[in-house]
Amino acid sequence: MAQACVGPALRSSLSSLSCCTQRAFTQAGRTSLSLPNITKSAVESQRRARHLRVCAQVSSPIADSVPVTSPSDGESSAQASTIKKRVVSGVQPTGAIHLGNYLGAIKNWVALQDVYDTLFFVVDLHAITLPHEPKELIEATKKSAALYIACGVDPSKASIFVQSHVRAHAELTWLLSCVTPISWLNKMIQFKEKARKSGEDVGTGLLTYPLLMASDILLYQCDLVPVGEDQRQHLELTRDVADRVNNIYGGKKWKKRGGPGGRIFKVPDALIPPAGARIMSLTDGTSKMSKSAPSDQSRINLLDTRDEIVRKITRCKTDSFTGMEFDNPDRPECTNLLGIYQLVSGKTKEEVAEEVKDMNWGQFKPLLADALVEHLTPIQKRYGEVVAEPAYLDGILKEGAERAEVIANATLENIQNAMGFLPRQRR
Repeated sequence: MAQACVGPALRSSLSSLSCCTQRAFTQAGRTSLSLPNITKSAVESQRRARHLRVCAQVSSPIADSVPVTSPSDGESSAQASTIKKRVVSGVQPTGAIHLGNYLGAIKNWVALQDVYDTLFFVVDLHAITLPHEPKELIEATKKSAALYIACGVDPSKASIFVQSHVRAHAELTWLLSCVTPISWLNKMIQFKEKARKSGEDVGTGLLTYPLLMASDILLYQCDLVPVGEDQRQHLELTRDVADRVNNIYGGKKWKKRGGPGGRIFKVPDALIPPAGARIMSLTDGTSKMSKSAPSDQSRINLLDTRDEIVRKITRCKTDSFTGMEFDNPDRPECTNLLGIYQLVSGKTKEEVAEEVKDMNWGQFKPLLADALVEHLTPIQKRYGEVVAEPAYLDGILKEGAERAEVIANATLENIQNAMGFLPRQRR
């Protein structure tokens, strides 16, 4: 894939990953997967505290971190807590969620939910930029949400919801499309690649979906966005759009129209995990593991059986070199498979390199397959428990959407006010 264009502002933000985030990612990688014992009562017991935190943040959506005291906690200011920075992310419900989605995104979310105020959603609106089957979309959306929970995302810590359940996503996308130059969208690398494959029948949504992605981010006034290598250009566009809106409609102009003035949107920074940002195909170590790849052999799906995992690892592409090593540009498959083993085993890169340096592929492949089965088995067990209780999953998605709407609607009202729309009168 062609290298994304990254501006100076984003390059600066990529190098400023906070120490607390590094520790969170490291802790997630060094320990075995710990699935929370999530119950309905556990979610309900934290509802009030989370609602208070959300309301406190919405009251000043672009303010820096400030002390806030919860009325239920607090008799004294000494008990005040600091508002956490906010992180948002999501995965499309197209095809099966695979190892690349998990190691590159969802597994890291589990660490982030303890450090940040987090919103994780199933991005179903993005899933219709190409032809789709409606019945399959509904089932894939439910399956994706259930896998979030099965992988360790805790609904008592993070808001889990479906993108289309918060209508502000689509409405903000239209507003942003009216202020974004078409030339910015024509430069997007992923659009060029997918349009080339789709030919003349490519839909308009494929061109404008980066603005939907920008809406996903800007609606929640988030501070940080977890991004992979191929998504950096989209975040750069989001930052440019936020700056453009702030410059055209924010500041003194907004204040003259009766608004509070200042920035309408917070400009987010990138959050790059130290490892696992990009898991490659099992059939081509230079291509990203993808749901859209025609061969299922190219990926490990999270719900694959033991036999399927063993078969795929046994047949995966390797090379004829002797020994195992990281970071040899002539051995992309070796680097990819060792990286996967590192992440699912919880070992450091140095530990893995020492363990496998004298192995051949016949020795390493069973080791990797066993590590994958051991890591994915508890996820699959928890997934079965979640889907067995549809009302439980529906309740989590409903509550998550309600939490998200509080923030999203406040942002939407701000941008509508700044752009001169007549406010809706409410009783």
